[in-house]
Amino acid sequence: MSTTTDPRRFGRVAVAYGGNSAEREVSLDSGRNVLAALRARGVDAHPVDGIPALLDALRAGHYARVFNILHGRGGEDGMLQGALDALRIPYTGSGILGSALAMDKVRSKRVWQALSLPTPAYAAYRPGEDLAAAIASVGYPAIVKPSHEGSSVGISRVFSAGDLPQAIDLASRYDGELLIERLIEGDELTIGILGNHALPSIRIVPAGAFYDYHAKYVAEDTRYLCPGLEGEAETEIRALAFAAFEAAGCSGWGRVDVMRDAQGNNFLLEVNTTPGMTSHSLVPKAAKATGMDFESLCWRILETSLARDAG
Repeated sequence: MSTTTDPRRFGRVAVAYGGNSAEREVSLDSGRNVLAALRARGVDAHPVDGIPALLDALRAGHYARVFNILHGRGGEDGMLQGALDALRIPYTGSGILGSALAMDKVRSKRVWQALSLPTPAYAAYRPGEDLAAAIASVGYPAIVKPSHEGSSVGISRVFSAGDLPQAIDLASRYDGELLIERLIEGDELTIGILGNHALPSIRIVPAGAFYDYHAKYVAEDTRYLCPGLEGEAETEIRALAFAAFEAAGCSGWGRVDVMRDAQGNNFLLEVNTTPGMTSHSLVPKAAKATGMDFESLCWRILETSLARDAG
């Protein structure tokens, strides 16, 4: 349900995009789309590239609120959220805790385990530690990825010991510890969260064997089935996704990625607190399945920032 129909309620809006993370190009694409959508609905929205420029503009009093579409480190990990809270500037998406916890794949998995929410077996690993022990605790096949990156950045599938050195080398190019996770073979699904509701699931069917960066942002032959499941299975996966989102302290909007094995068991992978808003992105696809066009989705996301106005 809409909170407002008057674009003046939002004031002057900064669309924060770009930045200097590994996901800069995706963020620029997302930001351009969001900016156009908000302006089409009459919102006084303006682009701001990166956190330093944004904070300078906010301290100068140029903007009333922020639509945050910065992906990755800095914009999605609690750093920007803390600065905006200190300046008492309302913003879209999760707060400090949810942003930081969701960005840290290892620690978000520990929270889910504590609440008995299903997630694949894993090991946290830092280069120089006992790699043999880490992979032995997980087994093959496995996924190796940076714990603090998104958009399939630095990720590899590992089927044998011979694949491991190259995978570790790739993931080690990014900051933080690595996550070695049991590869769940089956269907990959993702569930968008908007406000207090889970959107229909999307089952991702890449043309290749793996839903990698190319399949996400470049390929035109990746298939997206929405809803991804039917009946009770669809109800269950949406409920699981929302529980995982809340458990990680997230709010506003986001996306939860899930693997479903051949036996119908669901396994939580991660939460994205600032999902992509590109032509290939999944939250817009799920919203469209409910009858919500892209402009309306951007409006609804911006509306979630109104809950912070009193703060």
